[in-house]
Amino acid sequence: MAIASTNPTTGEVVERFEELTADQLEDRLARAAAAAESYRLTSVEDRAGWLRAAADLLESEADDVAGMIVTEMGKTLRAARQEVAKCVAGLRYYAKHGPEFLRDVEGDGESVGARRAYVTYQPIGAVLAVMPWNLPLWQAMRFAAPALMAGNVGLLKHASNVPRCALYMERLFHEAGFPEDVFQTLLIPSGTVEQVLRDPRVAAATLTGSEPAGRSVASVAGEEIKKVVLELGGSDPFIVMPSTDLDRATDVAVVARTLNNGQSCINGKRFFVHEDIADAFIEKFVAKMGALVVGDPMDEATDVGPLATESGRRDVEDYVGKGATVLVGGERPDRPGWYYPPTVLTGITPEMRMYHEEVFGPVAQVFVVSSLEEALREANGHPYGLGSNLWSEDEAERALFVRDVQSGMAFINGHTTSYPEIPFGGVKRSGHGRELSDLGMHEFSNTKTVWVGG
Repeated sequence: MAIASTNPTTGEVVERFEELTADQLEDRLARAAAAAESYRLTSVEDRAGWLRAAADLLESEADDVAGMIVTEMGKTLRAARQEVAKCVAGLRYYAKHGPEFLRDVEGDGESVGARRAYVTYQPIGAVLAVMPWNLPLWQAMRFAAPALMAGNVGLLKHASNVPRCALYMERLFHEAGFPEDVFQTLLIPSGTVEQVLRDPRVAAATLTGSEPAGRSVASVAGEEIKKVVLELGGSDPFIVMPSTDLDRATDVAVVARTLNNGQSCINGKRFFVHEDIADAFIEKFVAKMGALVVGDPMDEATDVGPLATESGRRDVEDYVGKGATVLVGGERPDRPGWYYPPTVLTGITPEMRMYHEEVFGPVAQVFVVSSLEEALREANGHPYGLGSNLWSEDEAERALFVRDVQSGMAFINGHTTSYPEIPFGGVKRSGHGRELSDLGMHEFSNTKTVWVGG
C-alpha cells in the first residue's frame, strides 16, 4: 500500500511512498536497538553539538522546508516559516539547557544514612513517537530534541499524509552528524503501531493525536507496562471579561481561532463573553473573521489556507450544519482544494455534537455568560482540558481563573501556545504527561536514585 503526499490546495497527489515491509521494519527496529546501546554512552557535550548542527542546517534550509510543509498540509507560508523557526529555537534550547537538565541532583545523604545520595538521569532506549500532521515539524521536534539530548533513540511514525516532512526529519538528524540509526522514520500504517509498541526493543511512546488514538496506544502501553505521554484533543475556552481591551482581545481571538487554518489542539474554540460586552465583542469578532483572506497558502497576502484533508473538511461541515446560528462563513467556497472559511456560530446547545467535541477547523463557538463563575462552569463541563485563556485586567478574576479552570495550561491576556521553555500538556481527556522544558526531557529519562554508603 502506498503512502501519498497530497497538496490540499489542489487535491493533487504530489508524491507516493511505499510502506515498510515486515522485513524492513524488523531491520529498522534491530538497528534502533543497537544504536540505543551505543548512543546512551555518548557525552552530553556531543549530543548538544549535534543538536546545534541540526538547528544550523534547518535554518539554512528554512525556505525550502517551509514550502514543503505548505504543499503537504496547507498552512500559510507565513505560518510554515514560523513553525520552522520554532523548531530551530527548540533545537538550540535543548542544546544549551539540556546538559544542566541532565546534571546529577544532590540529596541529603546524611538524613538517609549515606555518605552521598543523589539522583541521576539516564536514557531509557528507543522511544516511539506517533505524531499528527497539523504541525508536521514542530510536533515531532518537541519530542525529538529533548529525547535525543537525553540519550534516547527516536522512532517516528508520522501521519500518513505528511511523509515528506517525516522523511526530512530523519535526514536532518543524519546530516547533522548524529550517529547512524539514532533517529529513524517508520513509514508504516496506523495498524502497525501496536506491533511496534509491543516490541521489547521499544521502551516508551509519545502520541499527539485524537482521543481514540490515545486510548488505543495507552491501552497497549498499559498492558506492556511502558511509559506513554499523551497530548490529545482540546476545545480551549477563551473567556472575555468587561475589564479587558476589546480591540486587542478580538484581534487575538481571531488569531487564536484561525492559527494553522484552525487546525490546532490549542486553538481557542469556545468563546465565553460576558453579557455586558457581548454585543460589542461579537460585532468586532465577526467583522475581523469575515475580513480574513482565504486563498493560496503560498501567497503572502493569504490569512487562511485550505484544510489539510478532504475528510477533515467534511467533518467541519457536519458540525456546522446542525442547527447553530451562522454569523459569518459557514459555506465552502466554490474552488478547487479543501477550503473552509472562518466561521462564527452562536446558539450552540448541549444537543449538538460540537458542544461536547472538538471542531478541527476555523469555526468559533460564541457563548454569552453573566459571570466568570458561569464561564468557568461551562468551560470545565467539557471533557477536554488542554489550554485555556482569560482576558481580564481584574486581579481577583485572574486568580479565580488560575485556581479553578480545569486545564493543563492557563494563559491570561494571550492565546495558548507552546514554547520550549515551559511545560506543555493537558488534563482530563486531553491526555497526561508533559512535553517541553525540563519536564519533557525527564518524561523519557530513568530518574535513578543512587545511595552511597560510607
